Amino acid sequence: MSGCGCGCACKSVGPADESKKILQALAGCSGPCGSKEIIEATGLDKKVVSDQIAALKKKGLVDSPVRCKYGITAEGKASL
Repeated sequence: MSGCGCGCACKSVGPADESKKILQALAGCSGPCGSKEIIEATGLDKKVVSDQIAALKKKGLVDSPVRCKYGITAEGKASL
């Protein structure tokens, strides 16, 4: 696992864990979700959610069917 090495909680959540949390939150939405909904569902920081959404979009696991809203793709569901 990654982290700062000091034994704090930051080493317990790595980028893969963050991506999985976001994908799970999106899978639980009935439609496209906004960043605020994802932040509330995952407990992650706004910047982390933003960075992870961008990475997940590049991988084709998340799309943006409506401006500033995100949804999980079929590939994203399959990766869970």
